[in-house]
Parts: sequence; C-alpha cells; structure tokens
Amino acid sequence: MEDYRQVNRANWDERAPAHAASADYGLDRYVDDPARLSEIVRFDLPRLGDLTGLRGVHLQCHIGTDTISLSRLGARMTGLDFSPASLEQARALVARTGDDVDFVEADVYAAVDVLGGEQFDLVFTGIGALCWLPSVRRWAQVVAALLRPGGRLFLREGHPVLWALDDVRGDGVLAIEHPYVEREQPTVWDDPGTYVQTDVAFTHNRTLEWNHGLGEIVTAVLDAGLQLTGLVEHDSVPWEALPGLMERVGLAEWRLSDRPERLPHTYTLRARKPA
Repeated sequence: MEDYRQVNRANWDERAPAHAASADYGLDRYVDDPARLSEIVRFDLPRLGDLTGLRGVHLQCHIGTDTISLSRLGARMTGLDFSPASLEQARALVARTGDDVDFVEADVYAAVDVLGGEQFDLVFTGIGALCWLPSVRRWAQVVAALLRPGGRLFLREGHPVLWALDDVRGDGVLAIEHPYVEREQPTVWDDPGTYVQTDVAFTHNRTLEWNHGLGEIVTAVLDAGLQLTGLVEHDSVPWEALPGLMERVGLAEWRLSDRPERLPHTYTLRARKPA
C-alpha cells in the first residue's frame, strides 16, 4: 500500500494557504480581536470547562485557529500537525496575534517521542481528524501516553454515520454507501475541492481515509485505560457536509433541512486518565 501520510500530506500542504486566505477561517479577525474564538471551540464552551493554567496539546491542529482559541481560554497550548505548510500558516498567525502558542511538526503516532515524553492536562482533537488515521486504537494509546494522571481528552468529531453516507445522491434519501467501521484498507477519494470557498485550482486531490465506528472509538479509549466522562451526539456539523440537503444553523453550523433527527451529525467525547 502506498504511504498514506505522503499522499495526504501533499493534499493538506497544497490546501493550507488557501484555507488561511479564505473568509471562512477569517484569520484577520483573530488579529483584530484578541478575544476571538473559533466557532469549533465556541460550540463546545459549555463542555470544555475551565482551562485556566492547563498544559494542553492539540493533535492535528492544521492552521492553528482552534489551538489559539484554547490558549485564549487560559491553557498553555502546543499544536501538532504533520503538514509543514499548515504549520507555516499557524506560526505566521501567532506572529501576528502575539498568542503564546508553539507548533510542532509530527505525525500523530510519533507525538509521544517528538514531544519528549511530556505529559499534558488536556489533549484536544477537533473536527475532521480521525479519518486520516488507519488505527483508532493506536491513536487512543498515544492520547493516553500524552496525558498526565488526572488529565483529560476532549474530542469533537464528525459522526461515523455521516462519514458513511452517500453525499452525491441529491434526492433527500440518506443512504449508507461507505464503510462505517474501520478497515485495513483505506477508502480512496479524488476530490478537486476543499471545504472553504476558494478559487484556487488544486492538483493534489487524492486522499486515503478511514472511518471508525463510534463503538470502536469508545472501546479504544477505554482499552487505553481512560475513563469515559461524556459522550454527546449533535444534530449539526460545522460545514455543509451534504450539499443541497442542509441549512445553516446560526453562524457556523449546518444540519439536515428535512428531519435532521434522522442523522447524528457530530459528537463530543470526553475522557479522563485515572489519577
């Protein structure tokens, strides 16, 4: 099998500058407003709790807007990502905002070694991250190793049911077309676009991705020695995941316009490492 990291890194490296330039991310707003938080972080404010003084790491941080937002809530944050182009944009942003955040280039599975064995109060993973990893059990083991005793995992992700849907039917029928559970072989996508509005024409369009069932994710977290402290499924997602079938809810979330209760769109999972 070809190296999934090389294929996916080329895709993200090409898209990072377009994401940073897009109105969807709105990086200037983080410069102009020192209290600005990303909509991803703002969505989960009631569940995040007090972050004051916590030492945190954001896995798969991309261009750093969520990482900066967690820092602005009081945590001392490090962002980690495998895309050097993404981290270039993240570092350029904190150079403009003055936020005390550092960024490290590494694959998630290498995080423990690259971060020097440091343990954290908070491991944060955001939307659209787990699908790039072939093994959710290995991810959970990395999370457990990164957490100090008493430290906590905070994850909001696209729901595996959403990832499994056929998103091109356009007839209003929700059809399971793609794998729901983790497989050894990836699903191969060839998509010339991206999730922000941009006129950039991309050339690295193939990606190799994996879905992980909700039961697999919870079991991996438990088997890694963590204690589940919360699991909430949401009826909205922070992008138009099913074009033509969704309506905007508020400023930054989308949900099915027809009977949204049919679909778990995203979920928030919280877990703690025993003291």
